Amino acid sequence: MAIPQPGQAYLVIHWQAGDETLPVQYNPTELQLEKQSQFAEINIPGLISPLQQFVRGNAEMLTVELFFDTSDKGTGVNAISVATLTDPVYAANRIEPTGHAPPTVTFHWGDGFPGGQLPEKQAGQRRDSFTGVIVSCRQHFTFWSRSGLPLRAKLNLSIREYLPLDLQLAQLNPSSPDRTHGHVLRQGETLQSVANTYYLRPGEWRRIATDNGIEDPRRLTPGNQLRVPRIPPGASAA
Repeated sequence: MAIPQPGQAYLVIHWQAGDETLPVQYNPTELQLEKQSQFAEINIPGLISPLQQFVRGNAEMLTVELFFDTSDKGTGVNAISVATLTDPVYAANRIEPTGHAPPTVTFHWGDGFPGGQLPEKQAGQRRDSFTGVIVSCRQHFTFWSRSGLPLRAKLNLSIREYLPLDLQLAQLNPSSPDRTHGHVLRQGETLQSVANTYYLRPGEWRRIATDNGIEDPRRLTPGNQLRVPRIPPGASAA
């Protein structure tokens, strides 16, 4: 398995038999992400504009152009086809026999990946990479050896977001204050932040502390399971 250099973009192809890491030869100069949401218009007589009702989010799309070049190995008899670098990427757009579909892929590119700095209330939806399926792979070969070997190429990839149901539910962590929830503490979390996530009231942290027998809220262990008790309708603050 190839090992990417620090700061180097790379793809991980999730084959049925295991993951394959493909470092990108040159980091891309641009990265495009597009996320859309679907809303329904609720028409009410007498209003000047219909109400907007959220229906669902659409799959996010990542678009990136990758550049590959093997001309430094020579353009004569020692030339090496650039397809030795592009075909492994293109393979992820082809059907895998054991999976009966193309594999999913994950695009990585250093720290601070877009979407990794979402607000605390959306911390479960933060990401440090992008996982999806390649829905388009346009190959553009631009330079050839004297014997007809392709030596330079640009690959334009369109990767559509892939999020299984269980992962979406874990990320969204849909909650209602009148229901009891379980929560696994993450590094840096406080009882106030947990209370804000489930109750939208940071000051309700005492309710969680009491229910879990926590005497010192400053001493929390990441990975511990907390019980987030329900707040009965009409109950006053803890």
